[in-house]
Amino acid sequence: MLDGMEAALLALDTTGRVTHWNERAARLLGWSKDQAVGREGLGGWLVRDADADDITRRLLSVLRTAPSEPNGPSRQTQEIPLFRADGSRVLMRATTTAVRDAEGRPVGVYCAFGEALAQLDLERNLALSDALLGDAPFGVLLVDPDLRTVAVNGRAATALSVAQVDMLGEPLAEFITAGLDELESALEHTLAGQPPREPVELWLTLRPDQLGAEPAAFGAGPTEERRCLVSGFLQLGSPVTGDPVPLGVAWVFQDTTQAKRVGQGAARQRFRDSQLSRAARAAADCPDPLDAAVLHLHYALPGFAEHALLDVTGEGGGLVRIAESPGTFAGRESTRGLVIRYRAGHPALQAVDCAVPVRATGGVSRSAWAHDHRWPADAEHALCVPLRSRGRVLGALTFLRGGGRRPFDRLDAAYGEEVALRVGAAIDLARLLGGC
Repeated sequence: MLDGMEAALLALDTTGRVTHWNERAARLLGWSKDQAVGREGLGGWLVRDADADDITRRLLSVLRTAPSEPNGPSRQTQEIPLFRADGSRVLMRATTTAVRDAEGRPVGVYCAFGEALAQLDLERNLALSDALLGDAPFGVLLVDPDLRTVAVNGRAATALSVAQVDMLGEPLAEFITAGLDELESALEHTLAGQPPREPVELWLTLRPDQLGAEPAAFGAGPTEERRCLVSGFLQLGSPVTGDPVPLGVAWVFQDTTQAKRVGQGAARQRFRDSQLSRAARAAADCPDPLDAAVLHLHYALPGFAEHALLDVTGEGGGLVRIAESPGTFAGRESTRGLVIRYRAGHPALQAVDCAVPVRATGGVSRSAWAHDHRWPADAEHALCVPLRSRGRVLGALTFLRGGGRRPFDRLDAAYGEEVALRVGAAIDLARLLGGC
């Protein structure tokens, strides 16, 4: 057993005589077992004569601790300089453990040792592993070759909205929906020895049941949350056996979702401000105020919505369609100039009656929902904004989004109101000039 150990080991009795010397110690220092076992003391061969008494005392000091002492050290670690058989000197990191007989009397010590630098490297690696899986400022998740989670730190569990213990032994598909293919591809390439050379930006959607979210408004179902994780991948191999088969992959990432959303929001706002400015300059050159109103619709749609409907109040109080953007909807006859018979409670009528923006999202049968609201069949989300000018509501401006787009939010409603103010002013001017 001693010869098969990876650590170098020697044993001393209570007088300092060498009683054991394994093969690893022989390879490390060059002294054979026959040369070492039975020597009285360490001076003159393993350590300098001047240091022999001090080093022997330090190695045997672990015996001075009574086994019954609750706070007494069961082992001691220290650094000692040793000689190799070729005369060179090397600093060793040694751990000594007391050996006692059945009655608790000391009979000697075992001393496991290795090169101090190598031992320090090992301890640093272990400390690094503990730190990464502890309170590291970024997420760390380890998966085995079957892509099942074997370890996860607190930051990673928080980013994925999951308890650490719930992830252990589970595949990542249990916690992630959209973006899972990209993540698993990166993990598999890393297992094959081809990890991404640069950090990868992954957008992952967490399963709704992991978020504990309530169903969203308008019957849209559970809320899903997307996270932006800047990720790196490291292949894990055994430093002991040298086996070429990897032990798994370390997925190291930082959650940059908030920063990304702030950046996207700022870029979106800059674009929208630019569109409003461009629309105002183009409308200023229109001799017909109604053409200026339609121009505002065209400039508002890019990146915001697929369709826009401009309805103004008629003589009977109903709404009359005067413009559509981007023109007549696929295959439909033009409804310009016709009274739109919206049913009671329609979002456009609510916007006119209450003079506030109204947001709506289709239910389970969205095509029927759009048809019932007299909107294009591909409409799934709507924003109806009142047209106001000189203290009066002149109609409603409706923006529509199709499949694959998110519902309108409060920032969208604020932008819709900005567009509606400009359109409302143009409609009011057209009426003053008798053109609407």
